[in-house]
Amino acid sequence: MVPLLIVIIAFAFIFDYINGFHDAANSIATIVSTKVLNPFQAVLWAAFFNFAAFFISKYIIGGFGIANTIAKSVNIQQGDPLAMYVILAGLLAAIIWNLITWWFGIPSSSSHALIGGLIGAAVAHYRSFGAIVASKVIPTISFIILAPLIGMIISFFLTVLIVHISKRANPYKAERWFKRLQLVSSALFSIGHGGNDAQKVMGIIGAAMVASHYIPSLDNIPDWVPISCFVAIGLGTMSGGWKIVKTMGTRITKVTPLEGVAAETAGAITLFLTEHFKIPVSTTHTITGSIIGVGATKRLSAVRWGVTINLLWAWILTIPISALMAALLFYFLRIFA
Repeated sequence: MVPLLIVIIAFAFIFDYINGFHDAANSIATIVSTKVLNPFQAVLWAAFFNFAAFFISKYIIGGFGIANTIAKSVNIQQGDPLAMYVILAGLLAAIIWNLITWWFGIPSSSSHALIGGLIGAAVAHYRSFGAIVASKVIPTISFIILAPLIGMIISFFLTVLIVHISKRANPYKAERWFKRLQLVSSALFSIGHGGNDAQKVMGIIGAAMVASHYIPSLDNIPDWVPISCFVAIGLGTMSGGWKIVKTMGTRITKVTPLEGVAAETAGAITLFLTEHFKIPVSTTHTITGSIIGVGATKRLSAVRWGVTINLLWAWILTIPISALMAALLFYFLRIFA
């Protein structure tokens, strides 16, 4: 089992790295589109705070609850010789879906691809939907809608409030201040991104370690695992994801520095709240909803709803497609068991 565990850990870090460059746009799209930082500066900024999220999660929030949620999203029976193949199939399906959506510039959810992959592989193996832990999965699925909705509502009212407060300010000075504030808001969102998404990979590695009897329980995950996960996602973010940056930064709605501050702050608040309640959510969905909320303050037609509807279809299809791919991959991997 140890060689297979090493393979799973290696693919988990690959997924984490891909997650970083796939979701880099979430943190840097608005700050690049408003020309506060150039793309290279922006990815360095975001990557630094992705890693800084490790210390926030461990020492301020007090643990890695999202990792625990991911690890327990399906019932993997102790002593099952095929349990490791369930985890590997789910992981591979999530990697494939992430690469497909990155290639086409679609800002889909790495989180839901991973959840979908685990569900598909587990159901294929145990031949029962009883393999799904509803108490863990249902909140995650419900936040496909709730996360962008919460981000949209917060950003809408935050934008209205900021506009009201600064309506008598000198436009030139105000824009200069909002560009500076975007450094803060993008840093906060990058912390939320790192804290949310790196933990998902921790959960996969933890589940594999328990299934292989490397550790007795998720409480015994060695320290090098979370540190490595946060490093991997930071390195991925440094690689960027320019196709998705274009979609997020310009194609949904045109974003000003003021609106960038509102969108990123709203997204960060949503991510901090969901991490507190140990719910793995999509940072992609969250920031997309926040950008839509900002656009809607001007007029509903300022949001390019055609692009938004296409994104929504990608979100809806992520879990079923990744689940189907994982089921097929599990049947293929079982040949070698």
